[in-house]
Amino acid sequence: MAERKMCSRRDAERYISAGDVYVNGEQIQQDWIKIPRDSCVEFSGKAVKAEKQKVSVILNKPLGYVSSQPEPMRKPAIELLSIQNAFQLTARWYGKEPKSLSKLAVCGRLDINSTGLLLFTQDGVLAKQILDPNGGVEKEYLVRVDMDLERDTKQAEEVVDKLREGFIWNDICYRARSVRVLNANQLQFILTEGKKRHIRYMCEAVGIKVIALKRVRIGNIRLGALPVGNFQKSFANLVLVYDVSL
Repeated sequence: MAERKMCSRRDAERYISAGDVYVNGEQIQQDWIKIPRDSCVEFSGKAVKAEKQKVSVILNKPLGYVSSQPEPMRKPAIELLSIQNAFQLTARWYGKEPKSLSKLAVCGRLDINSTGLLLFTQDGVLAKQILDPNGGVEKEYLVRVDMDLERDTKQAEEVVDKLREGFIWNDICYRARSVRVLNANQLQFILTEGKKRHIRYMCEAVGIKVIALKRVRIGNIRLGALPVGNFQKSFANLVLVYDVSL
């Protein structure tokens, strides 16, 4: 069920125990039963409804918030998921403070000095796809640096070439799927994995400093014009934007 992306493994176990799973039309309640791969696996109406009701929201994280577990004297970004920060249609969609907001799990990290798109979800399949280092989901970042990329043309070309090549730092490989110059002091990075301080380490390695870092896209989910500190319901179904076999 998890391999077919019907639900997460944890939810699969729960649905099976509750009698909400049918294999070739027959109800099963033991998760240890082996079945042929071509079997027809279906949910009960109750389980289908539960899957459809799972919530995913995107937040435009401001500076000064940590994305996951709160650190001493730091504020976790999930504190921003309150009705006063719900953006436009999301506010009308909720109507009142939903209890489900406190049960959302963050997918991926943004450090305290980074801003932009942060995804929270109850969907285990979606979370696994985003967090899987081999999942191939693109993450796009806009990075402002302390170098004039248009004036120092030759040096800028060398820096960008090195960033595109990637490198080894403390026995860890840091590489971007693509790096592109956008303007005089801004680069676009596209990653398909996200190590801690990934982009900052890459920039430090080539002698430039990150002034500002903002994530604007995860797969086909875009930050768009969402105001800083606001969140909204995500209606997009995450899809890959390139062939992971390339």
